[in-house]
Amino acid sequence: FKVLGIQSLGVVSVMAWVTITMTIVFLVIKKTVGLRVSEIEEINGLDIEEHGLASGYADFMPTGGANVFAAAEAGEAAGRVPVEQAVTVEKKIVYGSSDKITRLEIIFRQNKFEALKAAMNEIGVTGMTVTQVIGCGMQKGLSEYYRGVPVDIQLLPKVKVDIVVCKLPVELVVETAKKALYTGNIGDGKIFVYDVENVIKIRTGEEGYNALQDNE
Repeated sequence: FKVLGIQSLGVVSVMAWVTITMTIVFLVIKKTVGLRVSEIEEINGLDIEEHGLASGYADFMPTGGANVFAAAEAGEAAGRVPVEQAVTVEKKIVYGSSDKITRLEIIFRQNKFEALKAAMNEIGVTGMTVTQVIGCGMQKGLSEYYRGVPVDIQLLPKVKVDIVVCKLPVELVVETAKKALYTGNIGDGKIFVYDVENVIKIRTGEEGYNALQDNE
């Protein structure tokens, strides 16, 4: 039992030494460089931040191709309504109407989409078109290391949101978007504002402001 006691004492001593030493090491790392990535890097994903890739398994992701569009067209054909049965429009707003229509194109960081969507809902924006895009600004993207090799990532993944407004003040939409998307860092994004000549709802033929409404 004497030898067993000595061995047990040695095991306990090693465990105590490792625990104390590693606790000190991890506390030093936590106070200096940190034990985890930043919140933005965590939300974006390390595939983007470390390798400049939208997904580390992008080569294995299936793509729909032409079959997706063929299936969509087949589904739409079954539910089409003849022109003579379409909703009759009693009043149209023609080109040159006094109701000014404006389109806002907002390009920003992927992790800010939910914040922008919530902010737009709060001010009464009822519709938007969302597109995943890649691109870069004046900074020409980032220089990253991929598998130990430095590479220039000039096209970064972003989100583009298109919003069309008429009665809602454009300034309100712009200021709300700026507040929701601002971080103060390069890459926050840009807002483009365009005048829209007219909007036509295909199903009913309504134009202008009426085409933007969902009321029947």
